[in-house]
Amino acid sequence: MSALQKRRKPEREMKRERIELRVSASAKDLIQQATAVTGLTAGDLAYEGARRVLDEHQRLVLSGADRDAFFEALMNPPEPSERLIAAMRRHRDLVG
Repeated sequence: MSALQKRRKPEREMKRERIELRVSASAKDLIQQATAVTGLTAGDLAYEGARRVLDEHQRLVLSGADRDAFFEALMNPPEPSERLIAAMRRHRDLVG
């Protein structure tokens, strides 16, 4: 990718869709304060909030101890339990 292609701004999508919300007075005040502080419109603020929620939902962040436990399980997997063996047999019988 050339330097010129990297610098180009992506084309903006036309805003044609509409969402109407009923919110409490305190929620409306909070939204208005956030739009004043950020300079974003209420719609852009909602979009950014939704994008962040989905980003956090789709990303797995492990603590150091969680990471160590995960790698330990990868490097030294436990023996399969009887329930797991039975489940795999059922799966093999159903799927083939």
